[in-house]
Amino acid sequence: MTGRMTAPGDIDGIVETFARDGFVVVENFFDSRLMDDLDGLIRGYFGDKPDFRHNEEFLEAAQTEVVPWFPQNDGVSAFDVIDEDPRLRELTRAILGDGWASHYCMVMFSRKRTTGQAWHQDCPPEDSSLFNLNRLVYTRDITDEVGGQTVVVRGSCRRGLLPAGDPVGEFDDQVVLKPGKGTLVLIHGHSWHRVLPITGACRFSVNYRAGPAGSTEDLTDVCVYRNMRYRFSTSRIIEERIAE
Repeated sequence: MTGRMTAPGDIDGIVETFARDGFVVVENFFDSRLMDDLDGLIRGYFGDKPDFRHNEEFLEAAQTEVVPWFPQNDGVSAFDVIDEDPRLRELTRAILGDGWASHYCMVMFSRKRTTGQAWHQDCPPEDSSLFNLNRLVYTRDITDEVGGQTVVVRGSCRRGLLPAGDPVGEFDDQVVLKPGKGTLVLIHGHSWHRVLPITGACRFSVNYRAGPAGSTEDLTDVCVYRNMRYRFSTSRIIEERIAE
């Protein structure tokens, strides 16, 4: 099953879909030339074989092989254009409410023939009102040849804790997303989601994370996986999870 595509100007439709499904795909949201510019900057920064920055315990337990980059922290102002896009800001306000907070821009890079990301929730779901909003931008097509498709369980943002179990097993109601160049994908931080293995060329996305009023970047410090909870600030597993 593939994700629903929504017109860029249909804010009410986007918000309704997001509230129901916990994700929404908006095709052709960003200009192709802008995507080319950002794509070149990303490729220039990473090269072909960047080193992983998480420790071996995390890489093995999370079955997640991605390399992050925070370009705005490095003063790369080209990424500010998307952050300041008035359409994106209005859409974010419609989902998160007035006073929403922009947390950071993070590029997630995966080398070819790596595992992608196991099932996870970006932040603990115990407080249903406190969640991050992933605003994912794709500078190139995610195709079957490349791999690395994002998989989301529809409506899981309202289903509470990601069940313990196989970190990469399938769910009956999962949805496979194959965003094209210039696509915006919004994913609720409590949604159960993963990234499939990268089979072809390198794969990356740009995530402009945000949260409701009063939230801060540490909202996503603890990530929930099917086999653990992990705290990034201390690089430690804080809870091991075992399927009953």
